[in-house]
Amino acid sequence: MKKNFVQELQWRGMVHDIMPGTEELLMKEQVSAYVGIDPTADSLHIGHLVGVMMLKHLQNCGHRPVALVGGATGMIGDPSMKSAERNLLDQETLRHNQECIKKQLARFLDFDSKAPNAAIMVNNYDWMKDFTFLDFIRDIGKHITVNYMMSKDSVKKRLSGEEREGMSFTEFSYQLVQGYDFMFLYEHENCKLQMGGSDQWGNITTGTELIRRKLGGEAFAMTCPLITKADGGKFGKTEKGNVWLDPARTSPYTFYQFWLNVSDEDAKKYIKIFTMLDQEQIAALVAEQEQAPHLRPLQKALAREITVMVHGQQEYDKAVEASSVLFGNATSQVLHNLDEQTFLSVFDGVPQYALDMAQLGAPVLDMLAVATDVFPSKGECRKMIQGGGLSVNKEKVTDINATMPADLLLNGKYILVQKGKKNYYILKFE
Repeated sequence: MKKNFVQELQWRGMVHDIMPGTEELLMKEQVSAYVGIDPTADSLHIGHLVGVMMLKHLQNCGHRPVALVGGATGMIGDPSMKSAERNLLDQETLRHNQECIKKQLARFLDFDSKAPNAAIMVNNYDWMKDFTFLDFIRDIGKHITVNYMMSKDSVKKRLSGEEREGMSFTEFSYQLVQGYDFMFLYEHENCKLQMGGSDQWGNITTGTELIRRKLGGEAFAMTCPLITKADGGKFGKTEKGNVWLDPARTSPYTFYQFWLNVSDEDAKKYIKIFTMLDQEQIAALVAEQEQAPHLRPLQKALAREITVMVHGQQEYDKAVEASSVLFGNATSQVLHNLDEQTFLSVFDGVPQYALDMAQLGAPVLDMLAVATDVFPSKGECRKMIQGGGLSVNKEKVTDINATMPADLLLNGKYILVQKGKKNYYILKFE
């Protein structure tokens, strides 16, 4: 007996709407199912992860995942849940983004094995680019009525919204293009199921309707809830914007910290959605959390599982070690081991002073009370050293005549100053 994919997603809280007959189909045969991914950036962000995890569970249950990169639809823009049109991309950018996204997806999905359910990636630009407008409206447009298209929530919301510009024909046609994608994959890849966020239900069912009307076939739809935060804030957004999977955009340390800092309520929900831990393991962690919430076992397990999945064990270990710099008794050695990006992520928002390399070797008192204003006066600085409250690169300064030589530099340019328990400053030498 195959593992029941629908039941697996249901206990994880990952099913919003599902077309009747979907579960029966998945239990009867190996099914190819797809999720569409918008290629407007060269990296996925954590908002994409629910769809990716759906594909991962699908493959885990013996079915075949299809990742569709919306090269053509990315040139149009989906009206769902948007109040404005998006920027349109050229083909070269789209291809670059597709390659980057595939590399990230390969951490979740098996593309390379010879297994019958190995994942594939497709780009709808490949079948849309030679489709003429006249052919499209004749062969596809005639099967779906304007009344049907107008009844979709995504269209109704935009048309009744306060935006004066309304909705362009380009956007109105989006559901037809997405519907054709489903039909194309149904014909060429035997793809019988499309999955996505709950805001995609209208677009997905247009595809099932097109397959029924034009081909006389039966296709299915399934959506997951849009992820929210317990406090009503937007999931995946920080003050700095999206949390990306690309380490150059969001460092593994920042990524790890994002998950580590979610609320208890969110951790209970997210650990089911964003990890492969099973019901028993999660129940044990929830019980542990209730016994000792201050130890945050749920957040720690969530942050570990997802950081290892996205960035690998080594980057996870580095992120944990980097966390000890701010929140533990890290040594100078740990600080020296941090790469520049992680160092700057750990001390994000800490005041920085720009200094000249020629100033290296100067006395600590001059550096912190004259060249910078870390201390208002040398006297204050002297007092702090005598009271044991000043550290440079995590080493206590005990000598009031100490200097700051070049061998203190971290990543060839930084020195970290700590005043008291919580006040950090970065001296940057150029």
